[in-house]
Amino acid sequence: MTAQEGATVLVVEDEPSIADVLAIALRYHRFEVMTAGGVREALALCERTRPDAALLDVMLPDGDGRALGRELRAQRPDLALVFLTARDAPAEVVGALAFGDDYITKPFNIDEVVARITAVLRRVRPADVLPERPPLRYGDLELDETTYSVHRAGRTVELTPTEYALLRFLVRNGGRVVPKEQLLRHVWQYEHPAESTVVETYISYLRRKLDVLGDPVITTRRGVGYGLA
Repeated sequence: MTAQEGATVLVVEDEPSIADVLAIALRYHRFEVMTAGGVREALALCERTRPDAALLDVMLPDGDGRALGRELRAQRPDLALVFLTARDAPAEVVGALAFGDDYITKPFNIDEVVARITAVLRRVRPADVLPERPPLRYGDLELDETTYSVHRAGRTVELTPTEYALLRFLVRNGGRVVPKEQLLRHVWQYEHPAESTVVETYISYLRRKLDVLGDPVITTRRGVGYGLA
C-alpha cells in the first residue's frame, strides 16, 4: 500500500478545467479526491469528510487560499498543505511556506503536482505504519511501489511520475506487447488517443535512462505497441 492509497485530497480551485485535470490525474494515482471552487464550499466539505491533504489555489473568488489553509490546519494539525499560486515572488513563497508544506507555481506540470502531494503525504502517513508491497520485477528491473523507486541491475534509475507509471504498466504486462491506445488510456487517461505522439516521446525518455545500464529492454512492434524484451 502506497502513501496515497486511501488518502483523500481536497482540491480547491475556481477554474473548472484546472480542477478537472487535477482530479483526473490524482484519481489515476489512486487518491480519493474531492473538489471545491472556493473557501465556503471547501469548509462545508471538510465538515463532512476529513481530507489527508489539501491542494489550495491561493487566489479564490471568495477568499484567500492561505487563510483557508491556516483554518484547515488549525482544525487538523497533521493535514498536508500544498499551495497553487501564479506568483513566484520571494514574499509569496515565504508566506505560503510559513504554515504550508509546499507550493507549486502556475502553469504547473501535472507530474510535479502528483509527486509533491505524494511526498508531503509520506511525511503525514509514514511508510512504517503502512504494509509494504513486494517489488515488481522483470528481468533485472525492480520497481518498488511503496517508494516509487526503480532499479536496474541494482542501480537506481531516476524517473518522473509519468515515466514510472508507463514502465510499471509495461512491467505488469510482462512480455506482452501493449497497444499504444491501451497505454494512452491507462497511463494518460486519453479518451481519443489516435493523434497523440506522447507515448513515443516517453518511450524514448525511458530508453535513454534504462539502456545505459544494460541491453535495450523496451521493444517496439511497429503499428501495434510496446513491450519488454
